[in-house]
Formats: sequence, C-alpha cells, structure tokens
Amino acid sequence: MKAILIIALVSVPAFFTSAQSLVGKWQLVKQTTCIEADLAADEADEETEALVDEMKSRSSAGSTSVIQFKDNRSGEESTQILFKRKDYGRQSFLYKLDGTTLYILDKKSQTISETYVVEKLEGDSLILSNSARACDTKVFVRIK
Repeated sequence: MKAILIIALVSVPAFFTSAQSLVGKWQLVKQTTCIEADLAADEADEETEALVDEMKSRSSAGSTSVIQFKDNRSGEESTQILFKRKDYGRQSFLYKLDGTTLYILDKKSQTISETYVVEKLEGDSLILSNSARACDTKVFVRIK
C-alpha cells in the first residue's frame, strides 16, 4: 500500500509539469532589454527618455512578432525574436525544451544558437529570459 502511495505522489508532479505545452502560436507582447534596465537604474534625463521612446517606436512599427512551436520540435518566427540570424522574413529553426531551459538550434548544423530560461509557462502566457543576459526578457501570449 505504501509503495502505491509513493508511486502516486511521485507521478502527480510529473503529470502536471508535462501538462503545459510550448506547442502553438505565440505573439510577443512585451520585450525588455538590458539597455532599458540600465537606463532605469540611472536617472535618465528627458532627452534620453525621448530618444529611447523613439527607438522603441521605430523597432516595432507595423510588425507583429509571432512565433510558432510545432510538435516535431521545429519552429518558425515571423521576425527576429529568438533566433538571431541576419536573414529577413520567416525563419525556421529547431528547438529543445529541457525542463526550464529552451534551446534554439540552428536548422542546418543543429548546434545551440540561443538559450533561454522559461520563467513562466502557464495556460496562455510564456515568459522567457536570455540565459546570458537575465535582464533581456520576452513576454508572449498564446494566439489561436
């Protein structure tokens, strides 16, 4: 009886952690960079804040950033969100989700290009932070 209880208690957390899936389409709704964090730490003057606001408006003008994770561990992004290559347009990539770490792999060489820490993956929200720069975060919502 004790063995059955122990097996049940061990398998319940595994069931709930695998219930959340990365598969689907995600839209980028908020992105913070290390520069913004540094500027917030320093008390920036009005001119610097105006320049940062102008840069933000130009970078996201008219473009919807959508990323799709597929069942076969491949993905596609509409703009450069996770996979940092110089090509423009739709980018295909491979990915691997290992617990709380998301690895973005190059499709040709299958080497790790980017590494992200999954801070939150619940229902319709996904928060990723760059493993090399923790202040670089991306917030996504699931779209249908």
